Amino acid sequence: MSSLPRRAKVKVQTVVSKDEFSSFSELSSASEDDKEDSAWEPQKKVPRSRKLPVSKESKLKRAPRVKNTLQTKDGSEGVAVKEELDSSVPIADVDLEDRKNKLETVQTLKTAKMKRKNSAQSPSARRTKKLKADEETSKASSLESRNNSTETPSTSATWEGGCKKEESEDDFTCSQSPLKKVKTEMCPQGQPVRFPANANNIKEEVEMNWDIVQVLSERTDIELWVCANIIRLFNDDNTIPFIIRYRKELINNLDADSLREVQQTLEELRAVAKKTYNTIQKIKKEGKMSECLLKALLNCKTFEELEHVSAPYKTGSKGTKAQRAKQLGLEGAARTLLENPGDLNLLSYIRPNVKGLSALQDIETGVQHILADMIAKDKDTLDFIRKLCQNRYICIQSSLAKVSSKKVNEKDVDKFLLYQNFSCNIRNIQHHQILAINRGENLKILTVKVNISDGVKNEFCRWCIQNRWRPRGFARPELMKILYNSLDDSFKRLIYPLLCREFRAKLTSDAEKESVMMFGRNLRQLLLTSPVPGRTLMGVDPGYKHGCKLAIISPTSQILHTDVVYLHCGQGFREILILQFGCSTVVIGNGTACRETESHSFIFLRQVESLENDIPLFFLFSIVSEAGASVYSVSPEANKEMPGLDPNLRSAVSIARRVQDPLAELVKIEPKHIGVGMYQHDVSQTLLKATLDSVVEECVSFVGVDINICSEVLLRHIAGLNANRAKNIIEWREKNGPFINREQLKKVKGLGPKSFQQCAGFIRVNQDYIRTFCSQQTESAGEMQGVAVASSAGVEVTNEKQSKKKSKTAANAVLKPNPLDQTCIHPESYDIAMRFLSFVGGTLCEIGKPEMQQKINSLLEKEGIEKTAERLPTTVHTLQVIIDGLSQPESFDFRTDFDKPDFKRSIVCLEDLQVGTVLTGKVENATLFGIFVDIGVGRSGLIPIRNVTEAKLSKTKKRRSLGLGPGERVEVRVLNIDIPRSRITLDLIRVL
Repeated sequence: MSSLPRRAKVKVQTVVSKDEFSSFSELSSASEDDKEDSAWEPQKKVPRSRKLPVSKESKLKRAPRVKNTLQTKDGSEGVAVKEELDSSVPIADVDLEDRKNKLETVQTLKTAKMKRKNSAQSPSARRTKKLKADEETSKASSLESRNNSTETPSTSATWEGGCKKEESEDDFTCSQSPLKKVKTEMCPQGQPVRFPANANNIKEEVEMNWDIVQVLSERTDIELWVCANIIRLFNDDNTIPFIIRYRKELINNLDADSLREVQQTLEELRAVAKKTYNTIQKIKKEGKMSECLLKALLNCKTFEELEHVSAPYKTGSKGTKAQRAKQLGLEGAARTLLENPGDLNLLSYIRPNVKGLSALQDIETGVQHILADMIAKDKDTLDFIRKLCQNRYICIQSSLAKVSSKKVNEKDVDKFLLYQNFSCNIRNIQHHQILAINRGENLKILTVKVNISDGVKNEFCRWCIQNRWRPRGFARPELMKILYNSLDDSFKRLIYPLLCREFRAKLTSDAEKESVMMFGRNLRQLLLTSPVPGRTLMGVDPGYKHGCKLAIISPTSQILHTDVVYLHCGQGFREILILQFGCSTVVIGNGTACRETESHSFIFLRQVESLENDIPLFFLFSIVSEAGASVYSVSPEANKEMPGLDPNLRSAVSIARRVQDPLAELVKIEPKHIGVGMYQHDVSQTLLKATLDSVVEECVSFVGVDINICSEVLLRHIAGLNANRAKNIIEWREKNGPFINREQLKKVKGLGPKSFQQCAGFIRVNQDYIRTFCSQQTESAGEMQGVAVASSAGVEVTNEKQSKKKSKTAANAVLKPNPLDQTCIHPESYDIAMRFLSFVGGTLCEIGKPEMQQKINSLLEKEGIEKTAERLPTTVHTLQVIIDGLSQPESFDFRTDFDKPDFKRSIVCLEDLQVGTVLTGKVENATLFGIFVDIGVGRSGLIPIRNVTEAKLSKTKKRRSLGLGPGERVEVRVLNIDIPRSRITLDLIRVL
């Protein structure tokens, strides 16, 4: 056991027999028929236990059942799926242990008897049995292959029809996967690989009374088979960029935001299950666990439900009214009232000397409390009231709190003027309104409540009396009165507060998620701004008192000159510097004195333009966001990159580099400091950080990095890598020279098979750089051979560095560069790519050239992409990635399709604006209530969200939110100008 990998150890230790979960089958609401229909759970390969040895004969008999053939509703056979071993955490009562021990003893006796029987058989008889079993296995496999007529392979080593299976720690292969067998009627070739809707049995660590795939599908509105595939992919430690690019067929072409939303919901459900398990263990230790309570806990799907059920059993709790009544022995009376009311005599429970039982009224009250508790914790009852509320008018109301404290600022009160007498249906309220109301409530400025109409209560009580809680016999009027009072008490005291908490939690959770997702979309738009390479730029960090900090950088981001000028005091740029460095583009940060700096710079540089020079200059201006530049300038990364430079001048360098290569510069700054979100301090900081880090990883991975020239900061954001692995890659590069191909990544310390699989497709190896390096190494090797000959004639060479360099050269000479390493094609698809090249008649030397594109187009025109995928064989999505990788130029950057920084040669003042003026501008920020656009007047204008319609967005800009991201250029019309308040209202005409 000690020789097993760590992951394998965990799985072997957590294997639990089916008998251990027998109690949950009784508590679960699912029927046996449902278990038979959920055919997506295949036969598992369970390791042999020391206590329960399995004979060879029994193993052979189970062999044909490794793959289960699924039956769909229409009778057609479904997909055979292999599933890896899943671990589960048992939640069993104490009495189950004795039952399990008995079963183990019986099983051990049977096994020992079978072993004695097998040992008595002759070797020839055992061989005959083995041959028969092998024949049965081959027959079953041949029958299965006939039933599955169409084969759809994947580019990954996946479980059949699902996600990738865990590879061994020493296995670095990324070869083509086994073929996925999919019936033609279910899935025509080229369509996403679909699985039966009931094929969603995925074992979780904590077994609940609800199916995690089903609940995940309901909450995200994504198909069951997609949710099941996503869970398996995440269980296998796949990253979002890898899934989006190389596993599209398994997620039905979901985008990154949708996949991230599913991941967050999945983590929430698992957190609820984990907390439920901890709660159950805690209650068991206290000896308060009952079958009814266990069932109620395992039915909980949210933290609010779990809190509602477990609150009375917390340590230090005085107990609920129902618990105190049960301690008096009134639980039997409450159950008799429901099951056999004719036999109930409450007078028999009177005990004059016992508090709570001394009078008939006390007994009736105690029974009422027990019934109210039973009603409030019943799953069917809660499901009915929740469904009833979905079709009724439920509103959330906020009003100004009666603040007596002097700590509340009057300005803060004015900010919540819109919500001081606010009421809205919970189905219509906007996300930003929820966040604003929550902030006002936290500041004790607003009071908030959820209003449920009396009609909901009346219908609920009527349903309970007539259906769920109707007594099974005739009940006297005084007993029916107790039941009515119990329903009223249960709704007012227990169910109504629970519903209010659930509504508020759901609204807040949705609002936070939407705010975080919008922050992520804005960040992605900003990171993917098209770079402006090949220019000498002047970055300006504007200011009044401390002057304007300048930094001139070269086309390769090298710092050429730094300076501080005071434009607002009459001092201008030094003409000699501008003419010496040939800087014609000025990048100004949008901070304090931004517009004044632009005005003074424009006037001065126009004078420079008018000077008689050999090469006339035409200056362009661009204003970019400087958010986070000051934070970065004092960070350890900036100090390491620009040692000895004043932090204020570092800000100017960062501003200039944000135009030259936005992605490479902005990844150095913590995303939340970039400031393109809304209510970012009011949302879950854990969720915000996880989302923003995921967005940065997605952007950096999709753009790709050149492994031999990229920085450590940029490299650590590649999918599958982290700070330690990026550091090890840089150290390996410095020690051994540049990477010749992707295969050398396997030699880096800490880069295992899974990390290599995730990062390999996003790392590029520039072939021109490698060819130059190899030629230089060949020349140096020849020189070193001459030195060696001289040393043999009597000249001693004892330089250790030269010997090390010689060994590096010899090691690199063995490796050969692979032109596919400069593309987005994953190494696991190299074999398919080579077969495709043979189909089109191309060579590796033609990658990225026009002739390769022509050959690919001619083949696709003849056969089509679907038939070509069948011939290879592979999936359409994988073939599309291969086509893109072979046809894209070597220097291809998909950011060129995004918007570039807005350069202008004129300035417009706020006073010059008129209603109806049509302008072009750049989106600065997007919120849930509107879009802020920089139109060059020193103040951003607001496009109300109602003016952003689908018709005004181009086809390439349409997205789920109908939103516009930072950096996008738009054409707008001025609707209103409020000069005293510096507010401009705009209307969106179109997206440029």
